[in-house]
Amino acid sequence: MKCEIQEFIDYLHNTRGTSKNTEVSYERDLKKLEQYLTEEGIGTGEQVTSTVLNSYVLYMERRNFAASSISRSIASIRAFFQFLCQKNGWKENPAEKLKAPKIEKKLPDILTIEEVDLLLRQPKGNTAKGIRDKAMLELLYATGIRVSELISLKINNINLRLGYLTCSGGGRERVIPFGTTARQALENYLVKSREQLLGEGKSDFLFLNCSGKSMSRQGFWKVLKGYAASAGIQQDITPHTLRHSFAAHLVQNGADLKSVQEMMGHSDISTTQIYMNMNIHKIRDVYMKAHPRK
Repeated sequence: MKCEIQEFIDYLHNTRGTSKNTEVSYERDLKKLEQYLTEEGIGTGEQVTSTVLNSYVLYMERRNFAASSISRSIASIRAFFQFLCQKNGWKENPAEKLKAPKIEKKLPDILTIEEVDLLLRQPKGNTAKGIRDKAMLELLYATGIRVSELISLKINNINLRLGYLTCSGGGRERVIPFGTTARQALENYLVKSREQLLGEGKSDFLFLNCSGKSMSRQGFWKVLKGYAASAGIQQDITPHTLRHSFAAHLVQNGADLKSVQEMMGHSDISTTQIYMNMNIHKIRDVYMKAHPRK
């Protein structure tokens, strides 16, 4: 089944134009399925039945896989077998009736506006690295883009004069504005820092590491966690925390959901709706603490 999985990943990459992260996620889920099937003596997709796939879901549940992980695996399996059906002309899809477990929607972790302000004030000094870190943090919070989109930005994706960037994520190109603070941090980086980091090399990427290469996800995570620690932020912070904070703070301050959806690159507005729900929870908490007849 290895060849069939690889054909599917190639199809996603070449025909669907999916992101590298999506491809890695699908491949990881399908390799776990392949391992299970191999142990059951099943070597090809054609041998797989709906009973076998339901047994695999039960196998994951018995081993206490998180509901979100099982749900994601089922989505990967469905997509994979839909591909095989179309490719091979199968009349029946063994994954068609697989049911994902119900997932309780958890409100995302966000920082307060004061915590974000404290975090963004952490990069200090006039070192090339400090100036770069300031620009990356400011731009991430100013636009709400994903960390993969941040490190993939090229010089020509930024329009400093008009204050916007273009990025591609989820197969769609988005145009996102940013404010004066982020623009000043970017200008400072481009004038004082980027050439110093680049050295004698050449690169179209906007943000560079100390070796003059494009920043990695892991590299930026370390940068962010370091500044979170120096800011005294207790919660486990990730780049996605800033993305969620960007959206929540926009909604909290009156932005309409449709605009936030466009900036976030959500295909379905129900995904963006969670930030409105967070605002309702906050209002309810304030009411319960302050109203004399609660």
